[in-house]
Amino acid sequence: MRVKHIMTSPVVTVSGDTPVLEAANLMKERRIERLPVVEGGRLVGIVTKDRVLRASPSAATSLSLHEIHYLFAKLTVREIMEADPWTVTPDTTVENAVRLAQEKKVGCLPVMDAGKVVGILTTNDFFYLVLNPLLGIGEEGSRVIVHHASTPAKMVAALECVDRLGHQVLNAAYLPSRRGDQRDFLIHIEAESAARLVECMLERGLEAEERQR
Repeated sequence: MRVKHIMTSPVVTVSGDTPVLEAANLMKERRIERLPVVEGGRLVGIVTKDRVLRASPSAATSLSLHEIHYLFAKLTVREIMEADPWTVTPDTTVENAVRLAQEKKVGCLPVMDAGKVVGILTTNDFFYLVLNPLLGIGEEGSRVIVHHASTPAKMVAALECVDRLGHQVLNAAYLPSRRGDQRDFLIHIEAESAARLVECMLERGLEAEERQR
């Protein structure tokens, strides 16, 4: 899967001269938390809801209310933005984009194509559009986890049980276990109960259990 398949596009942008209050109102109206900063068609930074909040006057300030409003109204996005943010392209794989975001400890990545901002990828995009479907989060049906499924033979045995009982596989995932170097095989089926499926797997010597949705 590529970034272009899950990115938000078109993306709302602001200029460096945009007042912070205006940017804050724009985020509130559009229900977004990040705004790429573009000047002359070039990406120069990114401003986030967190940076806006940190730039807001502290309740402990000795300034008068009038002085606070005056100074905050003059504050621009350029003064609080993160300059030269990390970016990806539409054809970057989702895996590499997530790895980059984790390495650089950022919550979003502007998506660039031919020098222009064409989208934005956030951690929410990954969770809602990749991880949720992969794990079947929010979907009907049942999930069975097969522990220590570290060989293809064990995964085949689990799937043979699914086939024997006539279930439909909605999605499946092969996940690392916290128990050493073992891996778990997660299968999401359409049935509301997976009791018979778990019984079949146990009969085949698999360590399986039904998991709550």
